[in-house]
Amino acid sequence: MIHNLSKNNTIFNQFVAELRDVNIQTDSMRFRRNLERMGEVFAYEISKSLTYKEKKVQTPLGEANVNLILDQPVVATILRAGLPLHLGILNYFDRAQNAFVSAYRRHHKDNSFEIALEYVACPDLTDKVLILCDPMLATGSSMVLTYNALLKKGKPKHTHIVTAIASVQGVDHVKALLPNNDITIWCGAIDDELTAHAYIVPGLGDAGDLAFGSKL
Repeated sequence: MIHNLSKNNTIFNQFVAELRDVNIQTDSMRFRRNLERMGEVFAYEISKSLTYKEKKVQTPLGEANVNLILDQPVVATILRAGLPLHLGILNYFDRAQNAFVSAYRRHHKDNSFEIALEYVACPDLTDKVLILCDPMLATGSSMVLTYNALLKKGKPKHTHIVTAIASVQGVDHVKALLPNNDITIWCGAIDDELTAHAYIVPGLGDAGDLAFGSKL
């Protein structure tokens, strides 16, 4: 299942617009905060699909019956660009366990690249709900590689893939290579094109650089 939140007329679209706007992008703190706010919206939407159990809560005047999440999810992100989005999700799932994966593009002299994974820190995922976030889903290769690496820590009962901006090609790649029954994709927007260097058009540029500064 694929959810494209920009299809609805909500305040969420303002966050997407500010992420894309070259004039607002110069404020890296604002860029990070918009990713964080989007993460909070994604978390709220995902929470509707989780399993709940009734619990009695003692108030100063009596008891209240409240439905609370039965099993907290595991929130995972791809370093470094995914950190603000991760934080937004964690703001709502504040009792969740966390996982971190280091993945990057290893460029070659002929301008081609491959996705390299160097670090995985993750709790047991067996029968857990996994929320895997990265702000950009371009080719989809990083997401597929990361998901498969996390499977070594146990098989989740369901995985929610969260991304701010996706490409049609990236979504199709994930749908083709990951188990459809166990995956839900959440997107802030889905764009039609990729450049020859696999950047999303119109996209927003390099999310990691915009959030944390340029790298060598």
